[in-house]
Amino acid sequence: MAPCPKSDYTTWSQPPGPGVGQQNSLGNQRHQIWPGQIGSPDPIVYKIEHLVSAHSFTTSQVLPIDALGRPTISFDASGATVSAGTLRTLPQSTIYGFNGTFPGPMINNEYGRPALVRFVNRLDENPMNLDRQDFGAPDWSALIHLHNAHTAPESDGNPHYSMRYGPQHHGFRPGQWVDQLYLNWPAGGDDREKQSFFWFHDHRMDHTGANVYKGMVGLFPMYDPKDGTSVGRPGGLDMGDERQGFRLPGVRTNNPDGSFDVKYDVPLAFFDARLDDGVTTHKDMHDGMGEFPDAKNPATHPEWWGKTFYKHMPSHGFIGDIFTVNGTAYPVMKVDRRKYRFRFLDCSISRIYEFKLMSSTQGPKSSASLGYTGDELQGQYRIPDAQQCMKFTQIANDGGLLPFPITRDSFELWPAKRREVIIDFTRYQDGTPTTKGDVVYLTNVMRMPDGRMWSNSSRFSPDPKYTVPMLKFVIGDDAPDNSQIPTAMRPLPPLPSNWQSLLDNRLIFEVQRGSAGGEIEWLINGKPFDPSTVATSLPNRAGKTPLAQQKKNSFNLWEIRNGGGGWVHPFHLHMEEHRTVMRNNKDVTRGDPSHPDDVSREDVVALDPGESTIVYRGFRDFVGPYVAHCHNLAHEDHAMMIGWEITP
Repeated sequence: MAPCPKSDYTTWSQPPGPGVGQQNSLGNQRHQIWPGQIGSPDPIVYKIEHLVSAHSFTTSQVLPIDALGRPTISFDASGATVSAGTLRTLPQSTIYGFNGTFPGPMINNEYGRPALVRFVNRLDENPMNLDRQDFGAPDWSALIHLHNAHTAPESDGNPHYSMRYGPQHHGFRPGQWVDQLYLNWPAGGDDREKQSFFWFHDHRMDHTGANVYKGMVGLFPMYDPKDGTSVGRPGGLDMGDERQGFRLPGVRTNNPDGSFDVKYDVPLAFFDARLDDGVTTHKDMHDGMGEFPDAKNPATHPEWWGKTFYKHMPSHGFIGDIFTVNGTAYPVMKVDRRKYRFRFLDCSISRIYEFKLMSSTQGPKSSASLGYTGDELQGQYRIPDAQQCMKFTQIANDGGLLPFPITRDSFELWPAKRREVIIDFTRYQDGTPTTKGDVVYLTNVMRMPDGRMWSNSSRFSPDPKYTVPMLKFVIGDDAPDNSQIPTAMRPLPPLPSNWQSLLDNRLIFEVQRGSAGGEIEWLINGKPFDPSTVATSLPNRAGKTPLAQQKKNSFNLWEIRNGGGGWVHPFHLHMEEHRTVMRNNKDVTRGDPSHPDDVSREDVVALDPGESTIVYRGFRDFVGPYVAHCHNLAHEDHAMMIGWEITP
């Protein structure tokens, strides 16, 4: 995305700035830290509008099938029946998109160059007269969170803040705007805290999942131009130029408009969708609350056939049966015969993936043609003769570049988590060289029939028949490659030698399913989210129940427990990365085979069934209210969230 020229934004009726009232259209907030206060230049300015728009997940024709895999009827835009066996072109789905696209814009950023994004809500406008269907925030409000940037509360986009300050509402309403300032500055000014891949998404209280599912997703890669000569890596350490620094894959082009592109450095956003079959009755508690009166639910909606279907399903979470990459179902990517850097993001509501690189002589077959039915049809395709053919070299996760690369046969990707890998398309794992025209499939091998958890994965009961192709790589011509795979990258900030002495006074939060159901189905420490208060810890070993309040620039241990054996929870803590130090009372500071990323920094705790995790983290530079929550967004929207704050 190109920034706004200074000659443009300085003429806005309410231009960005550090003054009182300049942070939003309500005139009631200011930026806690302006870049000049930390020695940085004024921010680069971007403008993103929330727009009602339309999106196609595929231009290929499709064959409508039923749960038994048999051809079945479909419907046209008027709701008239189309006979079974008729190939169809899917209608466009209505989205709420950043600048009208899904995914939204990608903003390439650098440390030391702050960015300010003016988010303008125009969801009240519908120039294409699109049917909004029955999901998305009913008041069209939105609250944008840059996950997991080190930002002040007024730019964090969290409901513990928004319900008390700023909009004093679930989000910013149509016609309102907010300037979110991203300092692009590591926590505490510590270079070891630098990250490499953010994403921004809606965080509107109670309808985060619906708004994200309706398209409110954008990408925010981070680059590090700091000279690495002192560590034997001359030039910018990670600035998208494979001739400098760590020499990670990337060929950078600086554009005249102030933006820059990096070839061979490719973000991949994974998202699963479910499409309306026209015969399923739309009915859940949100219809009973009168949120979507135009839908006249409970009802079937044949006129919505082929468009995205979403119901809250709080007891499980929401999973789709069509898998997409960067907004396209089952895409093909032609790659040069060289190394690439891929930045993986799971922006799904609830689905977890596990990826392998696989080859096949026969290619993918439709699941229906193989005799699968019901939930086994999820993913649409299988590769019956799939064999692993390459390995990933993981170089980064949520918290940025790892201390050292990790060679992996496969890796899991949980909601909101990021993983960055290098794939070398010049040779297979046995050393055999690739040739032009070879095909490699990025394949999902985690079977997850509902939003609870997987039924099969490499760590738990692998199913060799569950091989769903997500992305087809077709290898092309040779290309120059100056990149290298480094042996060492970003060092970790040191843990204090006495970190275990903090265990007695740690804060403890247990996530569990409640008994009341409905809007408060999911609880933390037995209570639903209350945006007006900070949470209270369970009793710790010192016999105390401290409030979730931390002094500015302090550090502490937090324990996150999964109170249920039949569920998994991707638990996200805003504002700073954490370091996992214990799992199930075992010290994992030197690594855990089940969670190799524990030797790095993360912002999402992957909680296996019944698991307890203790993390060490800081609370630096800012004061004010933040949140922590499950990033299975159906759980978050049904009260699995807490407020916490940093005090002076």
